[in-house]
Amino acid sequence: MGERGFVSAAEGGARDTDWDGVRLHIVSGKGGTGKTTVAAALALALAAGGRKVLLVEVEGRQGIAQVFDLPPLPYEERKVAVAPGGGDVYALAIDPEEAMLDYLEMFYGMKRMGKALTRMGVVDFATTIAPGLRDVLVTGKTSEAVRRRDKSGGRTYDAVVMDAPPTGRIARFLNVFDEVAGLARVGPVKNHADLVRGVLSSPETAVHFVTLLEEMPVQETLDGIAELRETRLPVGGVFVNMVRAEGLPGPVLDAAYDGRFDPAELALGLKAAGLADGAADASAIAEALAEEVREHARRTELEKRERSELESALVPLYDLPLLPDGADLAGLYELADALRAQGAA
Repeated sequence: MGERGFVSAAEGGARDTDWDGVRLHIVSGKGGTGKTTVAAALALALAAGGRKVLLVEVEGRQGIAQVFDLPPLPYEERKVAVAPGGGDVYALAIDPEEAMLDYLEMFYGMKRMGKALTRMGVVDFATTIAPGLRDVLVTGKTSEAVRRRDKSGGRTYDAVVMDAPPTGRIARFLNVFDEVAGLARVGPVKNHADLVRGVLSSPETAVHFVTLLEEMPVQETLDGIAELRETRLPVGGVFVNMVRAEGLPGPVLDAAYDGRFDPAELALGLKAAGLADGAADASAIAEALAEEVREHARRTELEKRERSELESALVPLYDLPLLPDGADLAGLYELADALRAQGAA
């Protein structure tokens, strides 16, 4: 069992949403695993049924705009999608320089002076010599959105999803307190960092990982989970992306993997179906198909081993299908439906 007592989402059976009470969902993953796409799909799934969700990007890549097929996003919260059954997804592309100006205004009333400092390059200088400050600024902006309340006293957003840095940097990125310990021991910077740390380490936060059923992404995911546990940051679930359907019965795959698949039987079937001209043609086609079957069986066996490695981490696993037409807008809604069906949102 994992931190929250969950097992694999594939085990089936009726259950409630796994992450009830979680308001900040941080999504990390190795490059190329579809991290931004999964974060966007999770935001749609969480917003379904009339909720309001903010999707935040912190790396300056404009990945959210690309996923939703929109122009580059400004530094402001903007509605980007309507979720199934109503509900709205807003997006924010955080710019560290603008976040610094917000910080100066919030704690020192110096936004106008901050703009002058920006022109002088002081902001870039500060975040270059103290890179931890940049992470405090972008995580702080996200944490503020989590805590924010509207005029009626209710939460502005039902949930916030952060498209976070890759797995190899996620623990350091989120470990705000250690990053700024050398910058300030008292005063607004430290108070701000402590506030952010309180949000990130609370039960209202979960750090999820996106992976493929391949050796390197799986190993990075396991390493990332271990790092978070060492630093006492809240581990969420693992989204297994681009899962292929097996396509062939288990006994056939087992036979192909063990070298027991007989192309001669396939050749007879091809001739009987009229799909080959003569025995030689049927044999050649059958041998080519048999090699495809063997390769599929080897890949399936590898994926089973990698899934077993992931299960050893004792966190919830969620399968997301390989989209035949790519991760377009329709595909995002398909992934959101898959997440909801498995209890992730």
